[in-house]
Amino acid sequence: MRKHMLLIALFTLVIASVADARIMAKGRGAKMNFDPDSIPAQYKAQFDLMTRKCVKCHTMERTVIAIQTGRAPITGQPFERQAVKAYGIKMLRKPDSNMNKQEIRDVVMLLNFLLGENAK
Repeated sequence: MRKHMLLIALFTLVIASVADARIMAKGRGAKMNFDPDSIPAQYKAQFDLMTRKCVKCHTMERTVIAIQTGRAPITGQPFERQAVKAYGIKMLRKPDSNMNKQEIRDVVMLLNFLLGENAK
């Protein structure tokens, strides 16, 4: 009986977490990314920039999970507007990021939009 209740609770959590995802994503694992069709036209350029630049160091899966769960997948820290800004500054300081201030601003703006959409 106890196992049965645990399975029901686990199943309910899985369904609730899947149903709660506001941002459309495609793929699994290293191939996971936001669905380009769900990105509004005014953010397409920022989305293209993010998918080109950010994958040099990590997969988009990490970003998708952070947006959908509100937690950074590696550290478990909250992933909200203030954290996005901090990550932007961190990426600006990394010599291998090959991103300038404007590119960082564009990606931060997109991530903040995605966070807002996910919160709806």
